[in-house]
Amino acid sequence: MAKLYIGNLSGQLTDGGLEELFTARGYQVTSARVICDREGGRSRGFGFVELGSSGDVARAIGEMNGLDVEGRALQVNEARPQEPRSGACRTQGSRAYSGARAGGNGRRSY
Repeated sequence: MAKLYIGNLSGQLTDGGLEELFTARGYQVTSARVICDREGGRSRGFGFVELGSSGDVARAIGEMNGLDVEGRALQVNEARPQEPRSGACRTQGSRAYSGARAGGNGRRSY
């Protein structure tokens, strides 16, 4: 399987719509996902498509990159492996802790 990054998506495009873009052109799609923000659930303008055949990657990039979809030119690239996120685990001693006050010493007040 091969994973593609799809950028510059319209905010109205759904997972199903993204899948249909590729299946309509003859690609075997294993999964299609539009990435949304956590708070509002709105599209972040990019997504990922997994193809059943790694041999289709170059063809999909050549055919789909720059394709006009809802007035936007798609950006299609081979997806890179996800990098580990730093700071994802928030602790009390961290300024990133949700209970810390802005400009404070990083300690949570009770």
